[in-house]
Amino acid sequence: MTLSIQNLEKTYFNPYADAHVTVIRDLSLTVERGEFVSVVGPSGCGKTTMLNMIAGFIPRSGGDILLNGKSVSGPGADRGVVFQSFALFPWKTVLDNVGFGLRMKGVPKSERDRIAREYLTLVGLAEAANRYPNELSGGMQQRVGVIRALANEPDVLLMDEPFASVDAQTRMTLQEELTRIWQERRPTVIFITHDVPEAVFLATRVVVLSKGRVLDDIAVDLPQPRVWDRLVHDDRFKTISARVLQQVRLA
Repeated sequence: MTLSIQNLEKTYFNPYADAHVTVIRDLSLTVERGEFVSVVGPSGCGKTTMLNMIAGFIPRSGGDILLNGKSVSGPGADRGVVFQSFALFPWKTVLDNVGFGLRMKGVPKSERDRIAREYLTLVGLAEAANRYPNELSGGMQQRVGVIRALANEPDVLLMDEPFASVDAQTRMTLQEELTRIWQERRPTVIFITHDVPEAVFLATRVVVLSKGRVLDDIAVDLPQPRVWDRLVHDDRFKTISARVLQQVRLA
């Protein structure tokens, strides 16, 4: 699987300014199978707009997005999306939430329940299978959101600040769990965040956007598994984080 973004452009018409505004400008980026790419940059640099175009939620104004050599023209099961809000169906059990995408693909109930339980076990929520979202903590709900996307086995997982709405301690736990899941399953991930330490902790590469373009593309060669108690003292983690932060401040 290769995701290739080629000379991407996105322009909006701003009725208040009576003018067109370019949010993404000549952006090119390639993501290979199994990579975990964090995307950072100041507010308004085009991070979420880029993600929404990859997801097929909004049309591009120019350029192309190719997934497995095919141009992206709308949403599809080959791309899973995890939002900042938990976006779970409150009337469905945890098991049925995780299996929802499989149901849409026509997977028989016995098989989708088996797959859903496998993923729930992966994140320590096997006993919550028959509970409803309002019976779970925020961190547990976000775990369900992540594995619901993964259970569909997308070619690429798109994550838009998925841990921003949980407390700091839960966020660190979710970050560690996500790196563990990534190690075990090796999904291709594009992860949007404003948090530089989070970006470096999670990724194999950190891409810095500035004014709709790629400003820097930084390799993250840090040991796995990644655990905050150990990595926070790692000199390479500090050095990479300092470089990313410097680039974000220049953006």
